[in-house]
Amino acid sequence: MTDQKTISVVGVSGSPTHPSRTTALVAEVTSAFATELGGTATVVELAPLLGELGAGPFRGQLGPNAVEALEKVEAADVVVVGSPAYRATYTGLFKLFFDHIGQYALVGKPIVLTATGGSDRHALLVEHQMRPLFGFFQSLTLPLGIFAGERDFEDYRIVSDDLEGRIQSSLKRSLPLIRSHLDPDEVTIDAGFARPHDF
Repeated sequence: MTDQKTISVVGVSGSPTHPSRTTALVAEVTSAFATELGGTATVVELAPLLGELGAGPFRGQLGPNAVEALEKVEAADVVVVGSPAYRATYTGLFKLFFDHIGQYALVGKPIVLTATGGSDRHALLVEHQMRPLFGFFQSLTLPLGIFAGERDFEDYRIVSDDLEGRIQSSLKRSLPLIRSHLDPDEVTIDAGFARPHDF
């Protein structure tokens, strides 16, 4: 019997500010999934990487910290993503980061969707904006996203039992899918999709 690889759960906070409620949510969810899977938890905050991510239009022009963050996400077994609602969608910083992710680097990868907003009217950000983005990447977007509002936090800490309950519900719904996906006995099938020419 071969030794099992430690499962890597990487969170990405698309907030342009620090401290951030989004980062607090992403860190909590990343830790919860890593604990249940017996893996490691890492959180990538995009706010400090803004200058490096904007250094040029191509990945080779980005700074070393930005490239390292991209590689962590691409190498992860499970990715937790989160963004605050800006103009009814995810932040430009969040989109800029994922513009540099390899087009086929997230194929089949389990993705946990989270978002924060000033009120519940932003809750559909998860379904209407984030889920289609990771559909483009052909990722395994997990079924129950997690949205949090301002009242769920105090001093950038989660204080809401309701939010903790939503996190636990997401775990219960998602873990069977993740464990099935990560089962080393399963056969990985190459999708064989056509790759368009770079442009």
